[in-house]
Amino acid sequence: MSPYHHGDLRRAVLAAAVTAITESGPAAISLRDLARRVGVSHAGPVHHFKDKAGLLTALATEGFVLLSDALAATRDAGGDFTEIGVAYVRFAVEHRAHFEVMFRPDLHRPDDEDLRTAQARAGEILASGAGTTSAPDPDTAKVAAWSLVHGFATLWNTGALSRPGEDPEALARAAARLLFP
Repeated sequence: MSPYHHGDLRRAVLAAAVTAITESGPAAISLRDLARRVGVSHAGPVHHFKDKAGLLTALATEGFVLLSDALAATRDAGGDFTEIGVAYVRFAVEHRAHFEVMFRPDLHRPDDEDLRTAQARAGEILASGAGTTSAPDPDTAKVAAWSLVHGFATLWNTGALSRPGEDPEALARAAARLLFP
């Protein structure tokens, strides 16, 4: 392998990880393969992430930050309970590789401080949507809504629910409005 200076190796490895997970899932990912994909020695990714769990922790953290930003943008634009849930589904479909890692503590380091901070922010923003519903018990509504959108997104991403030509956001919106009119 020829020497290669990478301007932002950390970012490049994370981007390569997204591609690799999209292709083969998180179980098949290796730092050696990611190093090859970005054109550096194996030592490069190891320097930034130490090991596979460190890489997947960084990817999960990045996912929760992206999710938080998406949910906050929807909320700040006046989105109601349903639209915040639709934003969750949109994120899961558009950032499938992140989504596959974020809720898998067996793959990353769930006690990582940056990850926990990012998770808490996403949870707070998601829960803030419960204030826009007329449900008699907002705490139960939070659990029901998260279960609905997370389950929907998981079923969609695994192909159990998706149908050619169907819009996941429209279907998620219809399901949410059926349960949270």
